[in-house]
Amino acid sequence: MIAYIEGRLLEKTAQSIILATRNGVGYEIFIPQGLALPHQGEEFALYTAFVVREDAQELFGFPTFEERETFKMLTTINRVGARTALSILSVYKPDDLRRIVAQDDVIALTKVSGIGKQTGQKIFLELKYKYKNEPHLANFSVSQPVQNSTFNDALTGLLNLGYDQQSANEVINEVLQKEPDLSVGEALRSALKLMAKKK
Repeated sequence: MIAYIEGRLLEKTAQSIILATRNGVGYEIFIPQGLALPHQGEEFALYTAFVVREDAQELFGFPTFEERETFKMLTTINRVGARTALSILSVYKPDDLRRIVAQDDVIALTKVSGIGKQTGQKIFLELKYKYKNEPHLANFSVSQPVQNSTFNDALTGLLNLGYDQQSANEVINEVLQKEPDLSVGEALRSALKLMAKKK
């Protein structure tokens, strides 16, 4: 099992990177969308999960050990393969998934590309079962909901403007946590201003 890799960033694509280790071996690693990467040639390290299928052997990388463990947990859910698990972690961090479960937000997973309403509901029920014994899950039930109608409409607006899903998700969450009573238009304008500041 390859669990951790550090090396120089050689190449990056929309879905993966190539890391060259000190012994001269280069690994292609699939990563969550929106993961902050160093400049080409700089050192980088990831926790990894090695996935073997009938037609491929692939390496998936994450910035934290918890994200790697969450990825492994997600792939044990029926109908969730490695690519779907990676898509989920491109939108939601592990604590976001706990919040989704704590707040019974059944439709939240449908915001992940490739997950429809029926599949999202099934994944939600599996997550609820897997998280049921977590001692601190109750801490997430009183916080701001991950998704609401304003969030969803503002997110759709940013996606239609060409922003990637993870960045849009994070910015709108940040805006609505500060001002939860914003209208869709106000939330979208605030999110665009915040996006411009982060460039």
